[in-house]
Parts: sequence; structure tokens; C-alpha cells
Amino acid sequence: MRKLLGEIFSAEQDFEIRFARNGLEALEQLRADMPDVITLDVHMPELDGLKCLERIMIEHPCPVVMVSSLTASDAEATLEAIRMGAVDFIAKPSGALSLGVPEIAVALVQKVRAAAGAKLRTSPLLAERVRHRLRAGVPTPTLPKPTPSPLALQPVPATGEGLVLVGTSTGGPPALEAVLAPLPDTFPWPIVIAQHMPAAFTGSLASRLDRLCAISVVEVIRPTRLEAGCAYIGRGDADIIVSRRHTGLVAMPAPSEREYPWHPSADRLVRTAMKHVPNGQLIGVLMTGMGNDGAEAMTQLRIAGGKTIAEAEETAVVWGMPGELVRAGGAQWVLPLPEIPSLLQQLVP
Repeated sequence: MRKLLGEIFSAEQDFEIRFARNGLEALEQLRADMPDVITLDVHMPELDGLKCLERIMIEHPCPVVMVSSLTASDAEATLEAIRMGAVDFIAKPSGALSLGVPEIAVALVQKVRAAAGAKLRTSPLLAERVRHRLRAGVPTPTLPKPTPSPLALQPVPATGEGLVLVGTSTGGPPALEAVLAPLPDTFPWPIVIAQHMPAAFTGSLASRLDRLCAISVVEVIRPTRLEAGCAYIGRGDADIIVSRRHTGLVAMPAPSEREYPWHPSADRLVRTAMKHVPNGQLIGVLMTGMGNDGAEAMTQLRIAGGKTIAEAEETAVVWGMPGELVRAGGAQWVLPLPEIPSLLQQLVP
């Protein structure tokens, strides 16, 4: 696997590459020559990926992209790594590695390039461990705290049936946790989420968020009626769309379409919701992620009378998607991540 990853980066010609056989060797190299990005396998001898990541984020914070197998246990470990501070992850090709390289090469290079410019988010999971180290007299680097910003516009509460539509990608799992965890289980509108992620991981993500949040969080694998106090995550490698049946609004998986390059697609989610819900009853939230998915549809939503929120640059791991929404003039509010749940509760009282 190291050899194949090396071939991928060598083909780009502008990467300097170093190899470590295990977590301990990686830490030694990290101290000697601080890299721009580390790719880190979940499974390694001597010191596994999660333990190595913990020490990296505490001792020498650096952007990390996890390399993970498509298994349930690895999905859990990878999401734990993202929560601990890893920027992103890439799934190893299934079957013969040499045959699977072309299918991951482009995505891997994109993710590593994005990680090189990503902001490192302080992990709540590591905060207590950092405090223990400080009490023990071990020096620990600190990351900058986001600067709070005032609301761009005073919120006008909505009434009646409506939806919150969320799009996110790189850095999305901890961002989703930060937005969903403060919401009460009585939150009046369903929340539908397009998180760019392979299908092997979205179920684990939904289960993890369901354990951490007061609202219920489920993965949409079949047509599912949308109810208050619930969040619905689209199954990976496909899209999630909104439709209406005699029982009410439903979210349902849909095969990916060529015109939407990222999946589940935030653009497609928003456009289908606009067909079945009055625009004034829709709130679009676009958070950290590479690319521009969601920016075009949410700009259209704002023009049509809907409400839109973009995560501010100071808290986004990658200010691609929300930045494109802001540049297009489609963001009604631009807020640091911790302020978004409060605004949602003001908009949907």
C-alpha cells in the first residue's frame, strides 16, 4: 500500500514523499521534518493509526488524511479519527490493490492538496488529554480559537411545515456534531443532510451522531417520512432527494446523476426540496468542504425567498463550499460553526 500511494504522489511531480513503516517511525519523522500532510493507515504495527493520530494532534498538530478499509470496524475507527482531528479520509480500493489505484488516485491527490491548506480544528475528544499533559508539565501547542462574529441579519422566525437542508464534505462529521448536538429533541423541522462520504461510512456516521445528539439521526436507505426532531443523512455513493407522498414529506435515496459530481449532492437535495416545500419554509446550511456543491442551489434558494447560512472561513476546515456560496451572494448569514445551532433555533422557534 505504501508503494502504491508513493506511485500516486510521484506521478504528480510536485510532492516530496517520505515513508514510515509504522506509527512510531511516523512520529520520529514528524519531529525531524514537519510535513505539510500525513496519510495515516488505521492498521499499523507497533502503534496503530488512532494512537498515532492522538500523539500527532497533541504533540505536533499536522493535517492528517486517514487511509481506511471499507469495513464496519474501520468506518467506526475512521470517524473516531475525524473526531480526533484528522482532516479527511480515503477508502482503500477493494480487491487487488494494483487494480484499484486508478479509482482512488484523483480523489486521494485532491484530498491531500486540500488538507495541506486546511485549518486544524481543536478536538473536544483530545481537550481533556491535553489538560492532563499540561497539569503534568508537558508543553503542548495550542490552536487558534475562532473569532465570533455578529449575525449579518436579524432572523425572522418561520412558521408551518419546513425543512433544514445541510450540505458538507471535508471536515463534515465534527461540523455536523457541532450543529446537531445543541438542538433539542423538540426541534420543529426535520433536517436533511448531504454529507459527501462512501456508502460504507454513512451508516456509522448516522449511528454515532444519534448517540451524541438529543435529536434522532438516521441514514436514509429507503423512502423515509420526515418528522420533527429528526435528522436524515443520505446514504453515500448515491443522492438524497425530497419528495411528497400522501403521508407527507419523505427523503429517499436516488441513483447518482452525471450532472452532479459529488455525492450525496447538496445541490440536488436543495433543488428537489424546492419542488415540494414553499421556498420561505426552507433553510439551507452549507458547511466545510472542498468544491462548490450546494452553492448554486442555495443561491437560487435565497433569491427565491428561502433562508441560507454559510459557515464562516475562520471555523471551516476547508472553506470551499461555503466560500463559493458567499462569493455568489447566496449566503444570508455567514457564521462561525458554534453560532449556527443558535440561529437555527431562532429561525425555527
